[in-house]
Amino acid sequence: MGLPLRDHARHTYGEYLRWPEDVRYELIDGEAYLVAPAPGTDHQDVAGEIYRQCANALEGARCRVFVSPIDVRLPHGEEGDDAIDTVVQPDVVLVCDPSKIDRRGIRGAPDWVVEVLSPGTAAHDQIVKRRLYERAGVREYWLVHPGDRVVTLYVLADGRYGAPEIVEMKDRTALTIVPEIEIAWDALVARLSPPEI
Repeated sequence: MGLPLRDHARHTYGEYLRWPEDVRYELIDGEAYLVAPAPGTDHQDVAGEIYRQCANALEGARCRVFVSPIDVRLPHGEEGDDAIDTVVQPDVVLVCDPSKIDRRGIRGAPDWVVEVLSPGTAAHDQIVKRRLYERAGVREYWLVHPGDRVVTLYVLADGRYGAPEIVEMKDRTALTIVPEIEIAWDALVARLSPPEI
């Protein structure tokens, strides 16, 4: 099941900036998807822990890590911000090109994107956003499945995501593109709710 659309009109970032702040949307090719209500504690714990570990590993480095909500604007070309029709809010993003970071968020493809799956967003993250991140040139995309205790990893090669690697959330998992960043899973997994059977 996909996320609900705001309406059937085409929208831009210029319009998006004028919408009320109490309801969050993501724009993908001009379609405004309603962002699900605040995620549960497992989702927050996973996203926060990944962010914390990355931020610690990047102390003094050029790359920067951000946690949602942050607007990631993905232009198709050189259009101005107001004309951009794709703006997403991934759970965690890593950006190694400082020129992509501005006061509004990020303009251009992050190097790494993490989406923590929730029941209401899983299909959207695995299908719609995977295609979007591939098209935009996100070098590495992780889908973290807290309930199943697995991570699906996509790495961009020749402009495409090949077959994903699926790993358990145990021990450590290193980023392919920045191998000095490793996510340690064991203490985090011990805090999560027991898997539903």
